Amino acid sequence: MAKPDYTALTFPPAPGGRPYVIVNMVMSADGKTVFEGNEQGIGTKTDQRLMRELRFHADVVFNGAETMRKSGISPRVGDPHLEAMRVERGKPKSAASAVVTRSGDLPLDRAFFTATDFDAYVYLGHDAPAGVFDRIAATGRAVAQLPRDKPMSWMLAHMKFELGAELVLCEGGSTVNGQLFAEDAVDEFFLTLGPVVVAGRGHPGAVEGVELTKENAPRLDLIHAVPNEETGEIYLRYRVRRDA
Repeated sequence: MAKPDYTALTFPPAPGGRPYVIVNMVMSADGKTVFEGNEQGIGTKTDQRLMRELRFHADVVFNGAETMRKSGISPRVGDPHLEAMRVERGKPKSAASAVVTRSGDLPLDRAFFTATDFDAYVYLGHDAPAGVFDRIAATGRAVAQLPRDKPMSWMLAHMKFELGAELVLCEGGSTVNGQLFAEDAVDEFFLTLGPVVVAGRGHPGAVEGVELTKENAPRLDLIHAVPNEETGEIYLRYRVRRDA
């Protein structure tokens, strides 16, 4: 099988109090998500296509600030057919975009701030320097300041009740993924395993920044594992196991 069709996926209903949350990452065979400064060179065009097919389902696509600074971020599906399918489902052509940042150190000239074809939101850390909130708000994008306690959970509740989001896609980075898992705010984890060895020191894995224990580490159920003989990739879909 060359690749799964992610447009055909179905998802359970959103849990109470927040949207259904899926995380999507690409990782090298030795567990790295960055190659010479960004993720390019780990995944193929097929992986990029699957990324856009996951965006097809999302109401909000969000990233951490470091991903924006290094690679730029976008919620676009990049395909007129996928856009038309979204419209048929009563959705806009593109999901909304969001970035979460502790400091507010963001490149304000990026398309996230200047594009007119999608809505965008900034979630700012509670301890951001004075003046940052107003500087970001001056771009015309909406800004919400996060609380100190469980900021990811607060952000997701805001997305659900203020933005009307039922399904949210997180595309990293690794530290944001770690915060989501630490707050038990991930429902599914999509992972493309690329056939390349990055090696080196200091390259992050798919989930970083939070120390979990054997007792509180999320356990995952494998939904599918699809190998692609043409690219050498494996496409994995996990669902977080929760006791009834």
